[in-house]
Amino acid sequence: MIVEPTAEEGAQSDSSKPALLATTEAEAHAGSEHAPLGSDIVSFAAARLSACCHGGAKMAVLAYSLGKREINQYFSIKNAKLLSVAAVVLLTVFHTASRHYGGSDTCDWLLSSGRFLGDNAWQPYGCMLHKYKSSEAKVCLREKRIAFVGDSRIRQLFYSFIKMMNPEVKEVGNKHENIPFVDGDSTVDFLWHAEVNSSLKGQLMLWTEGSASKPHVLIIGAATWSIKLHNGKSEALSQYRANLTAISDTLEKLAEHSEVYWVLQDPVYEDSLSDSRKMITNEQINLYNEAAVSTLNTSKKKVKFLEASRRAAMETISQSVDGLHLPESTRDVGAMVLMNSMCNEILKPIDGSCCQSPPPLSVLQMIAAGLFLLSIIILLIMGYSGHHKSRHVPDVEGGEEKKPPAFVGQLNPKGPLLAICKMSLIMLYFYLCDRADIFMKEQKFYTHSTFFIPLIYIFVLGIFYSENSKETKLLNREQTDEWKGWMQLVILIYHISGASTFIPVYMHVRVLVAAYLFQTGYGHFSFFWLKGDFGLYRVCQVVFRLNFLVVVLCLVMDRPYQFYYFVPLVTFWFAVIYATMALWPQILQKQANGSAFWNLALLLKLLGLLLFICFFAYTQELFEAVFSLWPISKLFELQGSIHEWWFRWKLDRFAVINGMLFAFIYLVLQKCQLLSEAKGEPLFSNKISNCLLFVSVVSFITYSIWASGCKNKSECNEMHPYISVVQILAFILIRNIPGYARSLYSSFFAWFGKISLELFICQYHIWLAADTKGILVLIPGNPTLNIIVSTFIFVCVAHEISQITNDLAQVAIPKESGPLLKRLLGAGAFLVLVLILSQNE
Repeated sequence: MIVEPTAEEGAQSDSSKPALLATTEAEAHAGSEHAPLGSDIVSFAAARLSACCHGGAKMAVLAYSLGKREINQYFSIKNAKLLSVAAVVLLTVFHTASRHYGGSDTCDWLLSSGRFLGDNAWQPYGCMLHKYKSSEAKVCLREKRIAFVGDSRIRQLFYSFIKMMNPEVKEVGNKHENIPFVDGDSTVDFLWHAEVNSSLKGQLMLWTEGSASKPHVLIIGAATWSIKLHNGKSEALSQYRANLTAISDTLEKLAEHSEVYWVLQDPVYEDSLSDSRKMITNEQINLYNEAAVSTLNTSKKKVKFLEASRRAAMETISQSVDGLHLPESTRDVGAMVLMNSMCNEILKPIDGSCCQSPPPLSVLQMIAAGLFLLSIIILLIMGYSGHHKSRHVPDVEGGEEKKPPAFVGQLNPKGPLLAICKMSLIMLYFYLCDRADIFMKEQKFYTHSTFFIPLIYIFVLGIFYSENSKETKLLNREQTDEWKGWMQLVILIYHISGASTFIPVYMHVRVLVAAYLFQTGYGHFSFFWLKGDFGLYRVCQVVFRLNFLVVVLCLVMDRPYQFYYFVPLVTFWFAVIYATMALWPQILQKQANGSAFWNLALLLKLLGLLLFICFFAYTQELFEAVFSLWPISKLFELQGSIHEWWFRWKLDRFAVINGMLFAFIYLVLQKCQLLSEAKGEPLFSNKISNCLLFVSVVSFITYSIWASGCKNKSECNEMHPYISVVQILAFILIRNIPGYARSLYSSFFAWFGKISLELFICQYHIWLAADTKGILVLIPGNPTLNIIVSTFIFVCVAHEISQITNDLAQVAIPKESGPLLKRLLGAGAFLVLVLILSQNE
């Protein structure tokens, strides 16, 4: 993540989730269910080694090959999926049991535990802490009265809290007096009560039995003055416990109608304490905290304990100026924890999973659940048979379409039903991961090592798993799969590491997104130019494969279509490419052969498309007027606004036409036999190849230097549509001009490239979490193991969904025109019903 900038904040942050999708591969490699990734490579290497070695070396190679074959018999993609299913079941049972029997929830985690991810990024255990802005805090605290009661440490917490509402507040006034604060219709008061004594009890009684208005939220705590004034004597601790007992019933009574937080005492840094405070030791602090917990933690458990700031102070108190009060890097932790505890259930921020209950099921979600349950019941009634054949289906992305083999016999009717049942179980996992309150979520935190170390690791793997290409043409199918694969893996690392905050990485990922759109223009233009197949069957294939998973997720996860913004973007550009090539006059390569007129006519068509793009790019009002019309608006609006779609569309508006133009020039040069695409040969003559390689390397490096110097996302995004093509073309030439480079490809990257669409979409909910804002935690307490396990399950799920999509496409998209039109009418009626129901919610 996927993740990228939102339209409204594209200038400052990257909220988006771009990824290099790939239209799913229509046909899997033979034996892909039983051969592990890279097995062909190992066999190839073993054969070469055997050819050049003798004696014992040959025997070693033979033993290795036999051992590998034995391992492959048991470890395959199919067995990996079975292992992932077992892991999901065990983890679901573990997390459900720990929630049910552990007696704690996300609110307990928020208030009691956590760790620092960086200098000032606090991470509660198992849930996400939302960073509240001033506007959000004011909305949450509207018409509320909040009281902070205690000593100077509580006063420090009070100031941190009100600065979240008004950052301009200054810490002025007498230290040992009450401090009022009013912001609109919100009231926040600090009341000076440095000890737990009769004075404090009188204040509490005034709220419970007097005429004073009760606070909606009470934050209270004190101990250090008792230690100081009584020089740390044991009698003072006994009196402290007795005074707590005296006010416990009053606090319980207040907690019936208000939120009451008892702030446990932070540690001190004894070396920095003044002589008058030397008796305030951490041993004394711990004794007083134990007294508070044992006295106030009654069976009713209405009083909440705020311990998170204490946990944070344990790591940073050595930075304290006086040894007693929290350092600047820590003082805001307690205030932010309090704000999340009070407001998350009210405002329900996407990136704040602490103290937030799961949303109720929508009508569409209940309908989807009912349909999935019905399919499972029908399959059980019919009886499950695991043996069914699935046809190979044509490749819908590449420039050359592979004809499927003749299909013998009838399709087992249980096959599609079984695919739907598998999909229903997978969607249940999606729901449990990112909507139900079962699995944990944590926030992202970017460091250079979390991005670049995995990046180096996957590229080493990609280079290791390299083999000879079956074709040596420029941008052949294996090479484009490889390209999609490594781009998708880079973007996955980018998303999970939170690298969008680092502008140079952000700008390079923007080029990867443009590169996929470039491939979209290149691939579809090549197909229409060479094949001239503008039939409805082809269109439905592409649209179905791009949109099937997203439509299902829109229903299951209760998200708008535009939320998965890259699928609408690619679908839109496919429609534009189709319209450009299909509308009169339809110009194909066989017409243009030997006729400069038709080539010129096609270039004029592309010029018309360019003018159309520029016209919309500079008339935002017209653009928004067109896409705000119902029902189009239901597909392109996000949170009731079309601005997100405008931002996404405009950012890479020239990438597709650049890909179409490149495909045209390449195919013309190829037809005129001006390219040398034989194995091992450079693409052009040596002189021209060397010149183009030099220019490409310089251009590639120049763009990277420019992107690395970007300081402002808004300004760099303005330049991006015009110059991203420089690095894309430079990469293509560097990758294809040398004959040896064009003759090799990475099977590791190509494997991921075949499921890049599913990887992009699935990451939203079962690898990342909270709609890509956080990270899914399946293994708490061990980030490295958690990433390994969640990634393994995530990749297996993506591969299975790819196969399910292929299976259902056979039934959903028949070649015969009559059945196809009927299904289109049925699908249209269903989508209209969904749009109407979603509008009424």
